[in-house]
Amino acid sequence: MSNVRALPLLNRSEAPAAAVVPCCPPLSERPFTAEEAERTARMFKALGDPVRLRLFSAVASHEGGEACVCDISDVGVSQPTVSHHLKKLKEAGLLTSERRGTWVYYRVEPSVLAAMGQLLAVR
Repeated sequence: MSNVRALPLLNRSEAPAAAVVPCCPPLSERPFTAEEAERTARMFKALGDPVRLRLFSAVASHEGGEACVCDISDVGVSQPTVSHHLKKLKEAGLLTSERRGTWVYYRVEPSVLAAMGQLLAVR
Protein backbone atom coordinates (compact mmCIF):
# COMPACT_ATOMS: atom_id res chain seq x y z
CA MET A 1 0.00 0.00 0.00
CA SER A 2 1.39 3.43 -0.95
CA ASN A 3 1.05 6.70 0.97
CA VAL A 4 1.40 8.71 -2.24
CA ARG A 5 -1.69 10.36 -3.63
CA ALA A 6 -2.22 12.79 -6.46
CA LEU A 7 -3.43 16.26 -5.60
CA PRO A 8 -6.23 17.71 -7.72
CA LEU A 9 -5.32 20.52 -10.09
CA LEU A 10 -7.09 23.85 -9.74
CA ASN A 11 -8.86 25.39 -12.69
CA ARG A 12 -7.64 28.89 -13.47
CA SER A 13 -10.98 30.23 -12.23
CA GLU A 14 -10.35 28.57 -8.83
CA ALA A 15 -6.76 29.76 -8.48
CA PRO A 16 -5.97 32.91 -6.47
CA ALA A 17 -6.40 36.00 -8.62
CA ALA A 18 -2.98 37.49 -8.03
CA ALA A 19 -0.57 35.39 -6.05
CA VAL A 20 2.09 37.68 -4.69
CA VAL A 21 5.67 36.60 -5.12
CA PRO A 22 8.17 37.93 -2.58
CA CYS A 23 9.98 40.87 -4.10
CA CYS A 24 13.43 39.98 -2.95
CA PRO A 25 15.59 38.32 -0.30
CA PRO A 26 16.18 39.82 3.16
CA LEU A 27 18.32 42.95 3.04
CA SER A 28 21.05 41.24 5.04
CA GLU A 29 21.29 38.20 2.75
CA ARG A 30 22.87 39.69 -0.37
CA PRO A 31 22.81 42.85 -2.48
CA PHE A 32 19.68 43.36 -4.58
CA THR A 33 19.69 42.95 -8.32
CA ALA A 34 18.55 45.97 -10.31
CA GLU A 35 15.11 44.39 -10.84
CA GLU A 36 14.68 43.57 -7.14
CA ALA A 37 15.67 47.11 -6.20
CA GLU A 38 13.09 48.56 -8.65
CA ARG A 39 10.26 46.40 -7.24
CA THR A 40 11.20 47.14 -3.65
CA ALA A 41 11.55 50.87 -4.31
CA ARG A 42 8.02 50.96 -5.80
CA MET A 43 6.68 49.33 -2.64
CA PHE A 44 8.53 51.71 -0.30
CA LYS A 45 7.66 54.72 -2.46
CA ALA A 46 3.97 53.82 -2.23
CA LEU A 47 4.25 53.51 1.56
CA GLY A 48 6.33 56.69 1.81
CA ASP A 49 3.25 58.91 1.76
CA PRO A 50 1.57 59.35 5.17
CA VAL A 51 -1.96 59.08 3.72
CA ARG A 52 -1.08 55.89 1.84
CA LEU A 53 0.55 54.43 4.93
CA ARG A 54 -2.59 55.20 6.95
CA LEU A 55 -4.81 53.60 4.30
CA PHE A 56 -2.58 50.52 4.08
CA SER A 57 -2.59 50.22 7.87
CA ALA A 58 -6.38 50.64 7.98
CA VAL A 59 -6.88 47.83 5.49
CA ALA A 60 -4.26 45.54 7.06
CA SER A 61 -5.69 45.94 10.56
CA HIS A 62 -9.38 45.88 9.62
CA GLU A 63 -11.48 43.09 11.08
CA GLY A 64 -11.76 40.18 8.66
CA GLY A 65 -8.68 41.23 6.71
CA GLU A 66 -10.53 43.42 4.24
CA ALA A 67 -12.09 46.87 4.36
CA CYS A 68 -14.74 48.67 2.36
CA VAL A 69 -13.55 51.98 1.00
CA CYS A 70 -16.47 53.50 2.90
CA ASP A 71 -14.87 52.37 6.19
CA ILE A 72 -11.35 53.66 5.60
CA SER A 73 -11.79 56.96 3.75
CA ASP A 74 -11.61 59.20 6.83
CA VAL A 75 -7.93 60.09 6.52
CA GLY A 76 -8.22 63.85 6.17
CA VAL A 77 -8.34 64.10 2.38
CA SER A 78 -11.14 64.17 -0.20
CA GLN A 79 -12.67 60.99 -1.62
CA PRO A 80 -11.01 61.43 -5.04
CA THR A 81 -7.64 61.73 -3.28
CA VAL A 82 -8.35 58.56 -1.26
CA SER A 83 -9.14 56.75 -4.52
CA HIS A 84 -5.88 58.02 -6.04
CA HIS A 85 -3.84 56.77 -3.08
CA LEU A 86 -5.59 53.37 -3.07
CA LYS A 87 -4.84 53.07 -6.78
CA LYS A 88 -1.14 53.75 -6.10
CA LEU A 89 -1.10 51.06 -3.38
CA LYS A 90 -2.69 48.59 -5.82
CA GLU A 91 -0.19 49.46 -8.56
CA ALA A 92 2.65 48.78 -6.11
CA GLY A 93 1.18 45.32 -5.45
CA LEU A 94 0.37 46.08 -1.83
CA LEU A 95 -3.43 45.87 -2.07
CA THR A 96 -5.99 43.91 -4.04
CA SER A 97 -9.60 44.97 -4.52
CA GLU A 98 -12.99 43.58 -5.37
CA ARG A 99 -16.09 45.52 -6.38
CA ARG A 100 -19.32 44.47 -4.65
CA GLY A 101 -22.24 46.48 -5.88
CA THR A 102 -21.35 50.15 -5.51
CA TRP A 103 -18.55 49.60 -2.97
CA VAL A 104 -14.97 48.45 -3.44
CA TYR A 105 -13.37 46.22 -0.81
CA TYR A 106 -9.61 46.22 -0.33
CA ARG A 107 -7.37 43.61 1.26
CA VAL A 108 -3.71 43.04 1.91
CA GLU A 109 -2.73 39.56 0.86
CA PRO A 110 -1.05 37.72 3.76
CA SER A 111 1.85 36.93 1.45
CA VAL A 112 2.51 40.67 1.03
CA LEU A 113 2.88 41.16 4.78
CA ALA A 114 5.03 38.03 5.02
CA ALA A 115 7.27 39.23 2.16
CA MET A 116 7.64 42.65 3.79
CA GLY A 117 8.53 41.04 7.09
CA GLN A 118 11.05 38.75 5.42
CA LEU A 119 12.61 41.66 3.53
CA LEU A 120 13.32 43.49 6.78
CA ALA A 121 14.37 40.39 8.74
CA VAL A 122 17.86 40.43 10.14
CA ARG A 123 19.79 37.18 9.89
